[in-house]
Amino acid sequence: MTNAPLMPMATAVWLVENTTLTFKQIADFCNLHEVEVQGIADGEVAKGIKAYNPIISGQLSREEIELSSKDQSRPLEIKNTDIEISNSEKKIKKYIPLSKRQDKPDSALWLIKNHNILKDSQIAKLVGVTKNSVTSIRNKSYWNYNNLNPKDPVALNLFTQKDLVQALEKAERRIKREKKEKEKQKHPI
Repeated sequence: MTNAPLMPMATAVWLVENTTLTFKQIADFCNLHEVEVQGIADGEVAKGIKAYNPIISGQLSREEIELSSKDQSRPLEIKNTDIEISNSEKKIKKYIPLSKRQDKPDSALWLIKNHNILKDSQIAKLVGVTKNSVTSIRNKSYWNYNNLNPKDPVALNLFTQKDLVQALEKAERRIKREKKEKEKQKHPI
């Protein structure tokens, strides 16, 4: 089986409408039968299918089409079959319902009490509140501090355990780095 282009039927529609290639060349390139391509040209097949330009998608070049148009025995060669699929997971801010929004300051308080090595900016980023809110919770000057109840943010699904572990590792690296800098200042060489 040869490499077929992405969306072969839609590509065939575009090639029939925009080139002078033979039905056999289009059929071979799109991995279709010659009769199907003839049906596309007659308007009997692929009704309602939007044409897909293989030049824009990088699967064919204009020069390749011109060369094959001049020589009817020359098959079209697909230029690129690799489709780049990104595996990087982007963190998407999810909607927090009104009833759950009080959980954010509660979670910030929990992080301050249980993981005091985290900086205010790290807690703010994890929980999704402002750095000023975290600082005021830490200083006990938060407007609603008396009503806060520490709650585990992982249990509340505000972020994952993996996110928390990464933040803690980063904080530990920062503390080690700061200790080394202090040692250098105490004992200059």
